[in-house]
Amino acid sequence: MGVIKGMKDAKRFWDESAEKYVRRPVKDVETYQKKLAMTRRVLRPDSKVLEFGCGSGATALFHAPFVKHIVATDLSEKMIEAAARQSLEEGADNISFRCGTLESLNFKDADFDAVLGLNVLHLLEDVEGTVAQVYRLLQPGGVFVSSTSLIAEISWPLRCLISVMQALGLAPHVSRFTRDQLISTLLNVGFTIEQEWRSSRESVFIIARKGPPAQQSL
Repeated sequence: MGVIKGMKDAKRFWDESAEKYVRRPVKDVETYQKKLAMTRRVLRPDSKVLEFGCGSGATALFHAPFVKHIVATDLSEKMIEAAARQSLEEGADNISFRCGTLESLNFKDADFDAVLGLNVLHLLEDVEGTVAQVYRLLQPGGVFVSSTSLIAEISWPLRCLISVMQALGLAPHVSRFTRDQLISTLLNVGFTIEQEWRSSRESVFIIARKGPPAQQSL
């Protein structure tokens, strides 16, 4: 029941924040562009891509010309509506927007060449379960691209401010983990870390690859 309540609370928060969120400009354009470039190096023209927690859909729109198809999802209906409108305005015909979670949308195993989880893992209650879901959805050799805020590594005053804002309903749930804990979660599921980049102490950008299935002994 706690997980369901948490999902409902998160959905309500992001539905209410959607209009302001989609109008908000990128704070650090240089860092954002570097992440886009690193991501594009692991995408192919025939790639089938899943982005969960797509928000305004801006990143999906940037990558769309370089891949075969993108399925972009978000928990918030308002976010998906805004993203779909923007996609229509820009004439992107290879993006499908869907409202829901990795669990509720029932994607097939090994259905994607790449999965993007950008600025979203720290907003989830079950980070380990989500990483395991991503691994399941990727084809062998597929890549998981994530950009994550490390709440456990930010300054103590900022952590306290987040708690106060959450109590006032001005901030969503956040999971507090370190870089080492996130890396361990990825490795424990079976990923190998192909690239790691930190623009600051408080966040980490990771490209992780799913290896081939382990060979069963006869």
